[in-house]
Amino acid sequence: MNAEQNELITRVGPGTPCGALLRSYWQPAALVDEFNAELDPRMKDRPAKPVRLLGQDLVLFRDASGAWGLLDRACPHRGADLAFGRAEGDGLRCPFHGWKFDVHGQCLETPAEPAGSKLCERVRQRSYPVLEKCGVVFAWLGPEGSVPPPFPAFDCFTAPATHTFAFKGLWNANWLQAFEVGIDPAHPSFLHRFLQDEALEAIGDNSAGKQFRSPSAGDMDGQQWPMTRIMREFAQPEISFDTKPWGMQLTTLRPMNDKLTHVRVTQSVFPATFVIPLSETMTITQMHLPVDDTHTYWYSFFTSFAGPLDKEAMRAQRQQFITLPDYVPKAGQHNHWGFNAREQLTTTYLGMGEEDINVHDQWAVESMGAIQDRTKEHLGTSDKVIMANRRELIKAIAAVQAGGVAPGIADAAQVELMRGPDTVDGIAPAGEWSDWWQEQARAKRGGAPWIANSVRTEHVDVLPTASTSSARTEIK
Repeated sequence: MNAEQNELITRVGPGTPCGALLRSYWQPAALVDEFNAELDPRMKDRPAKPVRLLGQDLVLFRDASGAWGLLDRACPHRGADLAFGRAEGDGLRCPFHGWKFDVHGQCLETPAEPAGSKLCERVRQRSYPVLEKCGVVFAWLGPEGSVPPPFPAFDCFTAPATHTFAFKGLWNANWLQAFEVGIDPAHPSFLHRFLQDEALEAIGDNSAGKQFRSPSAGDMDGQQWPMTRIMREFAQPEISFDTKPWGMQLTTLRPMNDKLTHVRVTQSVFPATFVIPLSETMTITQMHLPVDDTHTYWYSFFTSFAGPLDKEAMRAQRQQFITLPDYVPKAGQHNHWGFNAREQLTTTYLGMGEEDINVHDQWAVESMGAIQDRTKEHLGTSDKVIMANRRELIKAIAAVQAGGVAPGIADAAQVELMRGPDTVDGIAPAGEWSDWWQEQARAKRGGAPWIANSVRTEHVDVLPTASTSSARTEIK
């Protein structure tokens, strides 16, 4: 990859080609928890906060009716910062001259103007469509006056609140390297390698950073194996992918013997989301919000296909490693991500802790630099998914520049296909792994009470204020 291409696929600000593409998709703007006064006492008096999305400075607030508003941060009067505005129930008032704006950006009052002035009727602050879904406020930053695509009806967004939990964290690096680490099927065998295994009964679905400690589905001679043992002992995976309406379905095979193979099926949702199995009954859907060119928030949605989630416990576990209210990790370059040389020799392959494997990914992402220099890479066969995704990204950027529709979940014509998508991690009969994993996925879905009791043909509509195939593909 040359320097010009690297610039093309990483820069996200207003007016950039990649930024135009990413503005075709709904983006996570904040956790609803960020407006919970018990977690952030400032919200009791003033439910408003600055947010930065795709290099744009905005203010997100909630009015007395519970409606969300997302506005440009600079007041349209003389540019003062609306993030310091007075929350007055029906809107946000700029303290400079008292101009007030509702959640749609309409100016309600210009109190310093002469009596009878109609100025406020002609002033409107740029506002952006927002919706609340599964504990996250989503925003659409497309061109003013255009209509956002329907929201995808993936499992993490259709499951009831009792069966989903959302959390986030900040990484000091570009969005694309954060996403590329997540869709890389080979890295768990090394980056997340544990040198010893724990008793499987000690691992719970709600545990933080335990996804590679959980047991894989299926068994080896009647014995379940934790994912980390499989990743450790079979570190040369056979990687392939299928094109799907949302992006790519990734299949990673690790032959164990003549009769059994480990199969891991994950999903890459274009442009910046992946779906992976946490256990036999839980998935993680992780989205990557480009804050700007050199900062990224990951948003993780945990979805249970079995019982309800203990959200308080899950939040408490993760807050051990994240500083609120800005969700900044306690580990980072400033403290060498918690690296311990002794641990690297005895406990983990990386040496950066067992309890929070997010820091493993954080190190991989941030240690590349704020924006990775891809001109110095030497890619191999195990990087075929990374290469394929970059080609699709460049193709999609060109399509949007030419006036076309962005692919995947931004394409309204594809909305009915945005279901699932399924994942699995398990030990399968070597010659029947394809049928086996699909049967496992069906069984998981069949056991989910919220799927059995819901109408699966429904989809989420955008707010009224807002105006493939599966052929096997190989990289040579």
